[in-house]
Amino acid sequence: MDNTTTTWIIVALVLVAIVSIGLLLGRHHARRRSAELQEQFGPEYDRAVLTMGSPAQAERELSARTRRVEHFRFRELSAADRARFSASWERIQGQFVDDPAISVAIADELIDEVMRARGYPSEDFEQRVADLSVEHPTVVQHYRAARALSESSRGGPIDTEELRQAVIHYRFLFADLLGEPNHAPASLRNAHA
Repeated sequence: MDNTTTTWIIVALVLVAIVSIGLLLGRHHARRRSAELQEQFGPEYDRAVLTMGSPAQAERELSARTRRVEHFRFRELSAADRARFSASWERIQGQFVDDPAISVAIADELIDEVMRARGYPSEDFEQRVADLSVEHPTVVQHYRAARALSESSRGGPIDTEELRQAVIHYRFLFADLLGEPNHAPASLRNAHA
C-alpha cells in the first residue's frame, strides 16, 4: 500500500468517526430535549403526542409554544388586583346558587381578564390554552374541562352538577393564575393529570 492510499484510508476513517460522533451527539441532544419538554409540560406533553400523532410533531408544537410565550411580558398581579379578582370570584360563587349558567359564563370571562392582566394576549380559546400550557401545564387541563362542561350545558337542559364542576375547574386555574395554588380545591389537585 502506498502513502496516498494509506492517507485516504486514514481520512476516510476520520470522516466516518466524525460523522458517527455527530450522529451520537445529535441523538443525545434530541433525547435530552425530549426529556426537558416532558418535564416542562408534564401531562400536556402526553396530550400533545396523542393529538399530534408522534413525539416529534408534539415536540415541534410544544417548542413553538415555548418560543411564542418567551415574547410575552408577564406581570405579577398587584395586591389590589388580587383583591379585586378575588372579590369577583366570591361574587361568582355567591351567584351560582341563583344562576349557575351565568356564574360559569362570568367565571370564564374572569379567567380571560386575569390572563390579560398577567400579560397573556386575549385570543381564541385554543390559543389561550396553548399559551397557558407553557407556564401552567399542570392546570391547563382544568381550563379545557371547564370549557367543555360549560359548553355542554349550552342550548340544552341545564345540568347543575356539570356547571358546578366547571366552576371548580375554573377555580383551580384561577388560583394558579393568581399564584395561590394551595387555595384550589384539594379534590382537583391531581384530577385530570
